[in-house]
Amino acid sequence: MRIRRTLLLVGVAAVAIAGGTAGAVMWRSTTAAASKPPATADAAASPRPARVQAVAFRTETRRMTLAGVVTPRIETNLGFRVAGKIVAREVDVGARVSTGQVLARLDPNDLGLARDNAAAALVAAEAEDARARADLERYAGLRGSAAFVAQTYDQRLSTANAAKARLDQARAQLATAENNLGYAALVADAAGVVTGLSMEVGQVVSAGQQVARLARTEELEILVNIPEQRLGFVSEATDVAFELWAQPGASFKARLRELAPAADPATRTYAARFALLERPPVTALGMTATLALERRSDERVAELPITAIFQQGAAPAVWVVDPATGAVALRPVTILRWRDDTALIAAGVSDGELVVTAGVHKLDAGQRVTPRPAGTSLARNQAGG
Repeated sequence: MRIRRTLLLVGVAAVAIAGGTAGAVMWRSTTAAASKPPATADAAASPRPARVQAVAFRTETRRMTLAGVVTPRIETNLGFRVAGKIVAREVDVGARVSTGQVLARLDPNDLGLARDNAAAALVAAEAEDARARADLERYAGLRGSAAFVAQTYDQRLSTANAAKARLDQARAQLATAENNLGYAALVADAAGVVTGLSMEVGQVVSAGQQVARLARTEELEILVNIPEQRLGFVSEATDVAFELWAQPGASFKARLRELAPAADPATRTYAARFALLERPPVTALGMTATLALERRSDERVAELPITAIFQQGAAPAVWVVDPATGAVALRPVTILRWRDDTALIAAGVSDGELVVTAGVHKLDAGQRVTPRPAGTSLARNQAGG
């Protein structure tokens, strides 16, 4: 019993000694941890890489791209100038014709008979005119004799003048009949391409009825439909260039020739025609073209990526890097216009200043950065993230 009580006292003493030792060790660890400086202090003091871009002001140039089609400036509806029956069609749709080439012919029989009739009438008028002039000359020879009567002379003079007028009329009628006979052949009045035909052999047509459509190829244009919100830009464009989808990469000059005064009632767009100042080697009607319009102004702007804009409330700003210390400072800017992936800055920064263009929401005022131009790979996580 005495031995058991002694062992119990020894165990309690051992537990007390172990607890005291553990408390001392814990107190030392806490003291050492409190005396050690924070691990983030060195990281905050060292500069972080940041992607930057130098500010460069330039004259603003606005651009717009539109799609259009190649069309002829002049497309003529052709028809016979006299009525008749079509006996021959010499061309098909898509045929390239030259000036004076015959496109179709009418039956010339009736027109030939009309020409012969006019020729016969001319012969009769010539004979009557000759007789009337001879009578007038003979009677005029009696002037001064007792047989000369002034009233009779006046009558014969009037008859001669009427015969002369009928002779002139007969000549004009013969010329008209000959012209009508020539109109039996429909000819191209200019070089071009036949874009439409509405006639067949055996068809009887009236004078002036449209039977063919001819597009002249010496002057081509690009037809574009302009939305009403773009109308002002198109009217004030200073440079116009175009590319054909069939020939990508080749750019040619054009100019605005005609702008419709009213919108199309169906599409609510304005038709604009651009004349080709330079003609591509291969150009066909109906080809698709891309027009690039530019408008320059005297206002100077700097273009920065949208990722460089730090939105501070309602006011946009950018982080400007101090070249001496590498510290960044937030600078409010005035944005003139937003584009797809850039912003046009009108004021707030100066030429040559470095602006952080990535990770702007991870920066703090006064933070030091190491500038890295765009496209440079960063060894560490940059301030731009």
